[in-house]
Amino acid sequence: MSPLNDFHELEAWQRAMDLAVLVLGATPQLPAAERFGLGAQMRAAAVSIPSNIAEGYGRGTRPDYLRFLHMARGSANELTTLLLLVERLGYLTPISLEPMLELLERVRAMMHKLIATLAR
Repeated sequence: MSPLNDFHELEAWQRAMDLAVLVLGATPQLPAAERFGLGAQMRAAAVSIPSNIAEGYGRGTRPDYLRFLHMARGSANELTTLLLLVERLGYLTPISLEPMLELLERVRAMMHKLIATLAR
C-alpha cells in the first residue's frame, strides 16, 4: 500500500499529533462551564484526526485507508468549526488560535493529497 514502514512516518500523522497537543493544551483555558462541553468536543476532534490516520493505515487496504482518511478530514472540519466558535465566543484569542488553525490547514492539505493519491 505504501513504501512507508509505519504510520509514524507519515508527515500528516506527525503534524496531526502536534495539533492534538496544541488543542489539548489550550482547552484548560476555556471557561470552567465549557471545559466539559466545547472543550471535550475539541479534544475528541483533535485526537480523532491522527487516530483515524493511523487506524486507516493499519487496516491494510486502500478502501479502508481512504474511509478513515475521510473520517479524519471530517474531524478536521469539526475542529475548525469548534475553534472558530470559541473565537467568536471570546473564549480564546485569535492570537492563541492562529497556530492551531494554521497547523490544521496544513494537516487538511496533507490529507487531501493523501486522499487524492489513494483515490487514483
